[in-house]
Amino acid sequence: MKSADVVVIGGGVIGTSIAFRLAQQGRKTILIEKGAIGAATSGSCDKAVFLQSKKPGFHLELAKASREVYENLEEELQTPFEFQKCGGMIVIETEAQLEFMQKFVKEQQQANIPIELLSRKEALTLQPNLSPHILGATWGSEDAEVNPLLLSYAFVKAAKSNGAEIISHTEVTGIATINGQVSCVHTTQGDIATAAVINAGGPFAPKISEMVGIDLPIQPRRGVILITEKVAPFLKGNVLCAQYITAKHLHKEANVNDNPYGIGLSLGQTESGNLLIGGSREFKGFNREVGPVLLESIAQHACRIFPSLGSIRLIRTMVGFRPFTGDGLPIIDRAPEIAGYYIAAGHEGDGIALSPITGHLVSCLLDGGGPYNHLLDHLRLSRFQPVVAN
Repeated sequence: MKSADVVVIGGGVIGTSIAFRLAQQGRKTILIEKGAIGAATSGSCDKAVFLQSKKPGFHLELAKASREVYENLEEELQTPFEFQKCGGMIVIETEAQLEFMQKFVKEQQQANIPIELLSRKEALTLQPNLSPHILGATWGSEDAEVNPLLLSYAFVKAAKSNGAEIISHTEVTGIATINGQVSCVHTTQGDIATAAVINAGGPFAPKISEMVGIDLPIQPRRGVILITEKVAPFLKGNVLCAQYITAKHLHKEANVNDNPYGIGLSLGQTESGNLLIGGSREFKGFNREVGPVLLESIAQHACRIFPSLGSIRLIRTMVGFRPFTGDGLPIIDRAPEIAGYYIAAGHEGDGIALSPITGHLVSCLLDGGGPYNHLLDHLRLSRFQPVVAN
């Protein structure tokens, strides 16, 4: 039987970040992934690391801490993952959005976020492909982007260099406990003796928690992204629309009847030239079937803001499931009922942005302290009053 100090379940950007930090501390670490590394949620998302879109307060504080780690992360991992500080834009189309974004920008500026409000002319100068109907935009110079798959691989490479073992295409089938203490992880490739398990299963984290009788308040939220043929450089940085921001933070303009698919523009371009056009936010369980009405709605919304997209061919779509908690924050905590069982999931659409800080936070959990320990108070499982199954 294999043995480890800690077993990390989940091989996306969150799990691999955790595995790297724990192995870096000298812990004998094994990561288990049921598919390929980074092929599930982390492989079905865009590449943006937005700072200016975060809600002022703790959400922004957490994002800033993670963004600071990103600054030197390629050097630390000794592997490039296409990190670029390219800036980001939020496009404003209506007077209601403008009123909200004016207040939002002031709050962000008070939090020392480098963001500015642009006029229509300034926005069109920066992004010539924008529609002239827009009222303006914001621009955040600290917004960045990465390649999520390369980021996962970079964490894995660094974790292995520090002694971690990575086991992919292997499913966890059970977690054994003795007198309320984690003792073993059962997998399709055999058992692993361990006293600590980190559940970094993303939208699949509730299924893992059921193995130890924990009801985890995470739901899969489906998102769809359209992918185009390769084209010449089309935009500067990454772009969101204010409809997405107002819906996310105010729940105005988010009436289900008005926007049944939760559509809001998210636009970026890969280094090879493909445009990633998002997206939608729906609760459909793990149903991957997407109808033509949804795809057409995403395309129409994007073309309204960037009309020249209409002449670019789509080559495929991408469907992913984001782990939704309801308050926009992940759960990073130990389960008080089961010694040695830890949770690091529920990042929803911020998994890429928060992956660097999550590895540090889990290290703080296991150490009982550390430089980021103060951030954990807002991420406790107890804020949802979890229920222990009989």
